[in-house]
Amino acid sequence: MTNYVKRAGLEVAAPLAQLVESQILQGLDITTKAFWQGYEMLLRDLVPVNLKLLNRRDKLQQKIDDWHIARRGQPWDGAGYRAMLTDIGYLVPEGPDFQIETENVDPEIASIAGPQLVVPVMNARFALNAANARWGSLYDALYGTDALSGVPEGPGYDPTHGARAVAWAAAFLDASLPLVGASHAEVTEYLRQDDNLYARVGEAVHSFADPGAYVGFADGGSEAGGAVTYLMRHNRLHIELVVDRSHPLGAASAAGLRDVVLESALTAIQDCEDSVAAVDAADKVQVYANWLGLMRGDLQESFAKGDQQVTRRLMPDKTYTGRDGSPLTLPGRALLLVRNVGHLMTTDAVCYEGEQTPEGMLDALITVAAAMHDLAKDQGARNSRRGSIYVVKPKMHGPDEAAFADRLYGAVEKLLGLPRYTVKLGLMDEERRTSANLRECMRALKSRLVFINTGFLDRTGDEIHTSMQAGPILPRSGMQTAGWLQAYEDRNVDAGLDLGLTGRGQIGKGMWAKPDAMADMLEAKIGHPLSGANTAWVPSPTAATLHATHYHRVNVFDRQDELKGRARADLDALLTPPLMDGRNLNDADIAREVDNNCQGILGYVVRWVDQGVGCSKVPDIHDVGLMEDRATLRISSQYLANWLLHGVISKDQVEDSLRRMAERVDAQNAGDPAYRPLMDHMDGPAFQAARDLIFSGVVEPSGYTEPVLHARRREAKARYGS
Repeated sequence: MTNYVKRAGLEVAAPLAQLVESQILQGLDITTKAFWQGYEMLLRDLVPVNLKLLNRRDKLQQKIDDWHIARRGQPWDGAGYRAMLTDIGYLVPEGPDFQIETENVDPEIASIAGPQLVVPVMNARFALNAANARWGSLYDALYGTDALSGVPEGPGYDPTHGARAVAWAAAFLDASLPLVGASHAEVTEYLRQDDNLYARVGEAVHSFADPGAYVGFADGGSEAGGAVTYLMRHNRLHIELVVDRSHPLGAASAAGLRDVVLESALTAIQDCEDSVAAVDAADKVQVYANWLGLMRGDLQESFAKGDQQVTRRLMPDKTYTGRDGSPLTLPGRALLLVRNVGHLMTTDAVCYEGEQTPEGMLDALITVAAAMHDLAKDQGARNSRRGSIYVVKPKMHGPDEAAFADRLYGAVEKLLGLPRYTVKLGLMDEERRTSANLRECMRALKSRLVFINTGFLDRTGDEIHTSMQAGPILPRSGMQTAGWLQAYEDRNVDAGLDLGLTGRGQIGKGMWAKPDAMADMLEAKIGHPLSGANTAWVPSPTAATLHATHYHRVNVFDRQDELKGRARADLDALLTPPLMDGRNLNDADIAREVDNNCQGILGYVVRWVDQGVGCSKVPDIHDVGLMEDRATLRISSQYLANWLLHGVISKDQVEDSLRRMAERVDAQNAGDPAYRPLMDHMDGPAFQAARDLIFSGVVEPSGYTEPVLHARRREAKARYGS
C-alpha cells in the first residue's frame, strides 16, 4: 500500500517525496515548495494537451480502420490511401527548408561515430557496466566470444586460441594504424622518439603511415612492472597499445603487446522505458535513484563473484601525457543519455485531483533535476562537458507530439531554472506517423534535437497495428524484405543528412539481438555505418568493442558525404502495408509461426510479470538466446492479433499453442530458482498476460503492451509479494 504526502495540490508517494527532497534537491537552487508548486502548474497546463494528443491517435486510427474495412476485397489503391491519410491529417505538408540548430552538444554525439549501449537503469549493476563500457579489451572480446574460428581448449587459458585473437587484432591494427613497410604482427618493439611513435622490426624502424595517429602515452611506472600504454587515434576514435612484458600475454609477444584496448561504447542510454518493469511508485524511485547516482558519480553496487565480494563503481577519467608533453585527459566512461517513457502511461507515484498523472511528465521532471548534479560539478569526471542533459523520447506519433515534447521539456527547464535548450532530445523514429512525417517532427525539435534512430522492432509493431484492418500481414520471414522497411531506413538517414544533423547529433540504427552470435554481428553490422548511421545499438560491452571495429573500417562522416543529395526513398513505398495479398501459407508454416510467436510472448512475459525483469536474454523456440524487451513482445502479439482477426488462425489454435509453449518455456527456465512454472499457474497473471496481449491486441492503444503488462505485474506483486 503506497503512503502519500501532500505537496502543493498533489498527492506524492512518500518514498518519492523523500528521494526528491533529501537527495535530488540537495545542492540545487530550488526550494521544495517551488519544485512541487511548479510541477502542479505544469500538470495543470499540460495534462489536457497530453490527453488531447492521445485521443487524436485513437481518432486517426479509427478513420484508417474504417477506410480499410470499406475497401475489403478490393485491389490496393496506393493513391487513394495517401489521399485519405492527407485528408484526415495523418500526413502533413512539408514546410520550408530548415536546418537543425542544436548547440552545446558533446563530441561523442556530435562528431564521433561509434557504438551505443541501451541498458535498464533500474538495475544498478547493468547501469554501471554500460557506463564503464567506454573502453574495452579487443583481446578479451575476441577470445571470449565466437568471433574467432575455433574455441578455447582445456581448462584455463588456451595459448592457441589466444594466438588467434592476437593475429586478428594485428590485422585490425594493420588496417586502422598501418605501418610503412611492415605489419604489426612482425613488430618486436614500439618505441617513442622525438615525440613520435615508431615500430621496430628486427633492426629496421618503421613509421606509421599516418604520423598524426600517435596521440600520447601513459607510463605505468615501476608499480606496473614497466607497463606503458601508447594512445593512438583513427577515425576520431582512440586505440590503446598496452605494452607490458611482465604480463604472460606481453611476454609471449615479440613486441611485448599485452592488449589492444578500443574506445568502444561512446554513448549509453540509461533506460526508464522498454527494458524496465517499473509499474508503481517503489519501482520508479529505484529507477530515479540509480539515475541520480550516475549523475552524481557515486552509484555503486556490490555483488558476489565466485567466492569474492565485488563492488562496482564508475570509472574515472583516463590520463596521459600528450605527444607534446602536456597533460591529456579522456573520458573514462560513456556519455549517458536517459530514455524517458512516452506520452501514453500514467503513474500512481504522483496523483492530482485523485487521478494518476502522466508518467512521461514525471520522468521529464525527475531525470532532468537529477542530471543537474552533473551540470553543477566543477571538478572530476563529468557526463557532459558542454553543460547539456540528454533525454531520449520514445513512442511519439507525428509532429504535434514532437512539438508537445519540446513544450514539456521547455516547461521543465523553466521550473528548474535552467537555460532554454539545456535539455537535448533524441527522437525515436519507431511509430509510422513519425516515419511518414519525420522532417516535420525534426522541425518541431530543431533547437534541441541530437538523435534520430530507426527501431525495426517497435516500428514493425506499429506497422501491423496501423494496418490491422487492411488484411493479413506477411509472416516474419517476409517482413525483412517488405518494401516499407528499406524505405523507412533510408528516409531516416536522408532526413538527418539533409537537415544538418551531422556535427550536431546522431543518426542511429537498431539493436543486434543475439548477444552470443558475435561472428554474425561482425559480418552483418558493418551495414549500419555503411548506411550513414554514426551510431547503432549493441547488447553488451563486449559487443560494443567488437562493433567499434566497424567504425575504424568505415569513416562514417566520409560515407555521409557520399550519401548526401541522393534521391529520397519513395513515400508510397513507406506507406504500403506488408500484406500477404493472396499468398497462401501451408498448415505447417502457419503452425510454426503461431508456436514461434506464442513461445516468444510467454518466454518474455513470465519474467516481466513474475520477476519484474524488463530486459534479458530469452531463449527463442530454438533455444537461441535473444535480447528481448517490450518491442519484440509488441510484434509477436500484434502478429497473432492480426491473423486471428482475418481468420488465418483460430482462437483454439492459439490456446493450444500457448499451452504447449508454456511447457517449453518451463523447461527452458528449469534452472532458475526464482522461476514460477507457467504450467502450474495457468490462471496466474503471467499466463493471462500473454492471453490478454494476443486476444485484445486489436484494441490495445497502438498495439502497445504496457497497459497489460503493468496491470498484470501489479497483480503479481500483490499476489506473490515480489
